[in-house]
Amino acid sequence: MRLIMLGAPGAGKGTQAKRVAAKYNIPHISTGDIFRANIKNQTELGLKAKEYMDKGLLVPDDLVVDIVADRLLQDDCKEGFILDGFPRTIPQAESLDKALLSMKTKIDYAIDIAVPDENIVRRMSGRRACLKCGATYHIKYNPPKTEDICDTCLGEIVLRDDDKEETVLKRLGIYHEQTKPLIDYYNAQDILISVDGTVDIDDVTKSIIEILGV
Repeated sequence: MRLIMLGAPGAGKGTQAKRVAAKYNIPHISTGDIFRANIKNQTELGLKAKEYMDKGLLVPDDLVVDIVADRLLQDDCKEGFILDGFPRTIPQAESLDKALLSMKTKIDYAIDIAVPDENIVRRMSGRRACLKCGATYHIKYNPPKTEDICDTCLGEIVLRDDDKEETVLKRLGIYHEQTKPLIDYYNAQDILISVDGTVDIDDVTKSIIEILGV
């Protein structure tokens, strides 16, 4: 089963991608993880990507696709995979389709975790992280036992810059401009699955698995 996980920042697509990957025993592939692995291992593709990143530049689409395609050729992807965080744009999606076609395969489903913007803002602005150990909390859904103190290491927990409302709104703007068009792209291919991401995490997972029907 070859899947793509879609959704706005904070929609919970990373969590669901990991759960679906575990359910179907397929690798959960995050572009961030691939980049870090290639750079750490000093692969040819990783060194090329590092040149752009060191200059503060975006890695070009063709190089990103090459790195993803290289990962999909590995043995653990033979029975399928779930992509998380890629593609982000229509050109990336088109390039991915071409790369998969050359491998004589294709994406089976694109899963969209649908969550309204106002829910995203409320969800992310309530998140807190420990400065010491990195543990995460939510002031409403998963608060620490003692306010502003980490349960695990007693370190200070704070609102990260990435989770501040103005930052979240900016990220949502980029998502709507660049990534949301992918929903129409995959819908036109008749492989889009859309699930309600506002319900309980377990219910979202259940909905995805029921629709996949395997």
